[in-house]
Amino acid sequence: MIEVSRLSKTYGALKALDDVSFAMGRGEVAGLLGPNGAGKTTTMRILTTFLAPSSGRAVLDGRDVIDRPLEVRRKVGYLPENVPLYPETRVGEFLRFRAKLKDVPRGRRRRAIAEAVSRCGLGDVEDRTIGRLSRGFRQRVGLADAVLADPPILILDEPTAGMDPIQVREVRALIRELGERHTVLLSTHVLSEVEAVCSRAVIIARGRIVLDGRLEDFQAAETIRVEARGPGEAIRRALAGLPGVAAARLEGERDGVAALDLTPAAAADPREAVSARLAADGWPLRTLERRRPSLEERFVAAVNRVDLDAMSREAG
Repeated sequence: MIEVSRLSKTYGALKALDDVSFAMGRGEVAGLLGPNGAGKTTTMRILTTFLAPSSGRAVLDGRDVIDRPLEVRRKVGYLPENVPLYPETRVGEFLRFRAKLKDVPRGRRRRAIAEAVSRCGLGDVEDRTIGRLSRGFRQRVGLADAVLADPPILILDEPTAGMDPIQVREVRALIRELGERHTVLLSTHVLSEVEAVCSRAVIIARGRIVLDGRLEDFQAAETIRVEARGPGEAIRRALAGLPGVAAARLEGERDGVAALDLTPAAAADPREAVSARLAADGWPLRTLERRRPSLEERFVAAVNRVDLDAMSREAG
């Protein structure tokens, strides 16, 4: 549904996007993550035909954003970070106006508006003026506009910005529901939001993709943290030779206590063997726990890595 190939965007000497490539299938929900200025909004504006790329291609539902921009817009529902609304109009009036602009057939226009109002929780404010709504409700109006024509692709930039915790939970549930029949690409700074609604994360930094994968694959990469009193290198060698341990890394020693991270072999849980070996060698065990890297840890590591690489290139 979305195919991005070697996409770049430059502004003079500044490279906002640098050779970005990724693809999304039908019904996939992916989070586009990155620090401020990483290129997330630029990517979304290119995909929604508001910006032209300097090089590369972007194809949505078989339509190229350069060759067939009007057809792309009919296939995409877009929620920008700052939703452009008419503050003097009422919610229902605004959605009726937008339905006409989106060429929603007259015969299903009323039903489409009613469905968007219901799904986005706007029933109590449908007759209220948009300018008197809270930021959270204005965001909901923008989301209703995005889903109004039932497009196959939704691109959402900070969809829960300005919402209270209850509204956030409702919108997250809505996004999960939308993912059952739409391809959804959302950008957010809230990593827990990606973990709650997405099956995949695409992390971008300095205009380049630094990590792209399924969340379940991130979570599968677990380690076992061991802390034991004794000589660190001797403990590392002893544990590295145990069945079910693929690798053992000494993280440090303090006050006679060694801290190690073990990488278990596939489908193995060597904790009992670790405990038995430490006891047999007389090294008192302090900590033995399974750890899975969080999305935040993955994010920080990926961004720091690309920052260090950039600093090295600049220094060179």
